[in-house]
Amino acid sequence: MHKVAISIGDPAGIGPEVALKAALDPRVRAAAMPVLVGDAGFIATHAKLCGLAPNLRPFKSVSAIDWSTDAVPVLDPGNLGGPLEIGKVAASHGKSAYAAVTLATQTALAGGVDAVVAAPITETSIRDAGISFDGNPSFVARCAGVPEEDVFLMHCFDDMRIVHTTLHVSIARAVSLITQERVRKVLAETDRTLRRLCIAAPRLCVSGLNPHAGEDGMFGDEEIRIINPALEAARATGIRADGPIGADIMFRRKGYDAFIVMIHDQGHITSKLLAPNRIAGMVIGTKMLFSSVAHGSALDIAGKNQATPEGMIEAVLRLAGAAQQRAAA
Repeated sequence: MHKVAISIGDPAGIGPEVALKAALDPRVRAAAMPVLVGDAGFIATHAKLCGLAPNLRPFKSVSAIDWSTDAVPVLDPGNLGGPLEIGKVAASHGKSAYAAVTLATQTALAGGVDAVVAAPITETSIRDAGISFDGNPSFVARCAGVPEEDVFLMHCFDDMRIVHTTLHVSIARAVSLITQERVRKVLAETDRTLRRLCIAAPRLCVSGLNPHAGEDGMFGDEEIRIINPALEAARATGIRADGPIGADIMFRRKGYDAFIVMIHDQGHITSKLLAPNRIAGMVIGTKMLFSSVAHGSALDIAGKNQATPEGMIEAVLRLAGAAQQRAAA
């Protein structure tokens, strides 16, 4: 089985709870060897508050982990943050969350684990810690030494995959980022990723930017100037892609392996309506396997045993399956 590192996210939110619940879930343990990454004391605090009694075993390095026992290993190098105040925004929590996901990612890049799943963080806490963070794709790109513009987010749930051309930027900034080159890159990376996941001839459905995909220029001309030429260039390389299609109707179309949207809300609203709290957000564009959940750190319910781990479980199972497919290819 493949090893999956699960960073615990914001220790003041539901991250430690959903990470631990996922690591204990029989579906996860049948498909992967999970290791939690973060402060073992924080995890134990959340476990007690949620009425859980896991057998946690902290380790300083992944090479020291004994994978043969039923214990839940925790990669805990120490000094990941200050005191824990559950439900609060604090710089120390941001420092802890960032340190944990960085350690998990570095461990994967070094070959210590096969994939990383990240629990939710609180961006305000990370900002208060003086750390620049604008989302997992750009973070993973920097860690992997890949240009940020070559890395994208793919939401996965059921048989649906939604890839975002732009993500955590203002609408005005997103529009400026949508160029022929960027659209060609997201098409190429989506096609490449699906082939790596053993989909031999992927079919892609591509959204427009404007209402009704511009309606032949009546509601904007980005489809004419940017998206159509990028689609034609992609098709010339053998990529099978249809569009641009209005984002309000595209998801009803059948037979596609992935849908590509232009801006954050075109994909996120659809995902969160169709699959609340069980979306795996896979970062594509690097050699490593990295995924996260699409929900937030839910500070208001932290420590109350109310959080569902289904998003984390979905992410772990997706990456375990992807790792297996890659190994078999």
